[in-house]
Amino acid sequence: MRKMSKPERSWVFYDWANSAYSIVIVTAIFPLYFKSAATEAGISAATSTAYWGYANSFATLIVSILAPLLGTIADFRGFKKRFFTFFASLGVIFTLLLAIVPTEQWLVLLICFVVTSIGFAGANIFYDAFLVDVTSNERMNRISANGFALGYIGSTIPFVISIAIIIMAQQNIIPLSVGVASQIAFVITALWWGLFTMPMLKNVEQKYYEERVPNPVATSFKKLFVTIKNIKAYRALFLFLLAYFFYIDGVHTIFTMATAYGSDIGIGSTTLLVVLFATQVIAAPFTVLFGKLGQKFSDKKMIMTGILVYIGICIYAYFLKTAIDFWVLAMLVGTVQGGVQALSRAYFAKLVPKESSNEFFGFYNIFGKFAAIAGPVLVGATAQITGNTNSGVFSLVILFIIGGALLLRVPSHGGVHTDQTVSKPMN
Repeated sequence: MRKMSKPERSWVFYDWANSAYSIVIVTAIFPLYFKSAATEAGISAATSTAYWGYANSFATLIVSILAPLLGTIADFRGFKKRFFTFFASLGVIFTLLLAIVPTEQWLVLLICFVVTSIGFAGANIFYDAFLVDVTSNERMNRISANGFALGYIGSTIPFVISIAIIIMAQQNIIPLSVGVASQIAFVITALWWGLFTMPMLKNVEQKYYEERVPNPVATSFKKLFVTIKNIKAYRALFLFLLAYFFYIDGVHTIFTMATAYGSDIGIGSTTLLVVLFATQVIAAPFTVLFGKLGQKFSDKKMIMTGILVYIGICIYAYFLKTAIDFWVLAMLVGTVQGGVQALSRAYFAKLVPKESSNEFFGFYNIFGKFAAIAGPVLVGATAQITGNTNSGVFSLVILFIIGGALLLRVPSHGGVHTDQTVSKPMN
């Protein structure tokens, strides 16, 4: 297996660059920082949690509405790089602003977070779509997996540094307040994101495109309408998206609900952070392994393998009682989480018409975003009805079974019928 080319390496490093945002801003540090700022402003815990939920939902809605249209416009020559640069810059700049806005201005903080979320998710649409430009179909599994693996490693470095600074501030080892230490964490995240985005900006170019037209926005609306109207021409592609909607919902829900689940069985917050860190570490090599096995046995078979493991995880969760059980559960998640996500991205990239990759990755983004809705509701409702959190996690088996059954029905041929246009590589 030959080494990665410069465009492949540069593309992979963007996963390294932006993954720190996911854990520091979305998952671990900023949510606590915002909650503290809201509490100081006299807002109740329940209300601030509601505002946090509204902010996340609003950002998701905005990106989901814009994704297909922006993706369709980006399929025209020269637009993909511009859109990627705009959204990535938006995310980096407003992440820096999180460290500057006074905590008294909690609403401004929340608005800045919404903008960073839009920047992060928007850039990812075009980043994922660039996979068709940087590598061949035969190497997509490996390259996509390497990106996710580097992302797991890259997210832990600024996270550990940030947590260390916050802990030292808490213990009065360094003369900083916890608030200032958190602001430093936001600066570290923004700089990390911006610095490691540079190779992508320098070395990755749009290879597949459609020639520009006089009015690209109006043309994009028409093209998007035609795609939706002729959805039967993309049967394999949209059947995969439907399967992806269900099983990725289960994947995201298990990860996002993990801390609440662990807390319910009596695991302390410090232990939960350690488990989260360990899961990120173990996910890196297993994601690479999934990429290699995907090349040997096919990505579809390895995605199915991951789905079966997740079904086993849900069953195991039903009987979970101790902290050791939770550790076992987390490590099992680490073995398949990145692999399923990486191979799904690569599999989808092989199905899409290359000159329309941005348009279809816009749909991919929508299905992934809205997939984050049903799972938590299913877990919450089941847990509330049964009075047992374990039963809530077990209920996710339904999503994995439906997703796996639909995936098995995805035809083995390409994502479009033979009457579709052929990709036009840039000379």
